[in-house]
Amino acid sequence: MAAAKKRCAKVGGVHFPEELPSVGASSHVHFDEKLHDSVVMVTTEDDGNFMVKVGFLKTQHRYEIVFTLPEVPALGKDVCPAPLPNPHLKITNISAAPEGGLKITCEYLALQEGVLCEEVLLLSETNEDVCVRVKVHARVMDRHHGTPMLLEGVRCIGTELEYDSEQSDWQGFD
Repeated sequence: MAAAKKRCAKVGGVHFPEELPSVGASSHVHFDEKLHDSVVMVTTEDDGNFMVKVGFLKTQHRYEIVFTLPEVPALGKDVCPAPLPNPHLKITNISAAPEGGLKITCEYLALQEGVLCEEVLLLSETNEDVCVRVKVHARVMDRHHGTPMLLEGVRCIGTELEYDSEQSDWQGFD
């Protein structure tokens, strides 16, 4: 039996052993190498806008997200966020990235559970007809369901108090 080869079933990038390990033997789950890439993903959409995937976040938490957009020649060097308020996503800094493109720093407030998409517009300060839409995709889990492993470029900068009517000290009407 020691000479027998170990075989694994492959399911979606994760390898599980086909046979149950014997008592006392250790077992392992093996992940494909491409799954170890734990950085914020920026992709260019067909229309020239951008999709930024920031992974798993937790409700009632505030995050700082830093990512680099590829260079958009039409925007020029002077870029600013559109003055449209978004209560959940706010750009805090835009600077030129050393490797080219734009380094964007934003603040994201995760208040709702689920797969969420928030968007902001980047405007050119030299050409008023040019704008780029940046969609930030996050998978937000309930605060009672564990702690997510944050991607590189995402960090938690605080928590928000959750209103709970049970904690009220109001005595009611007499």
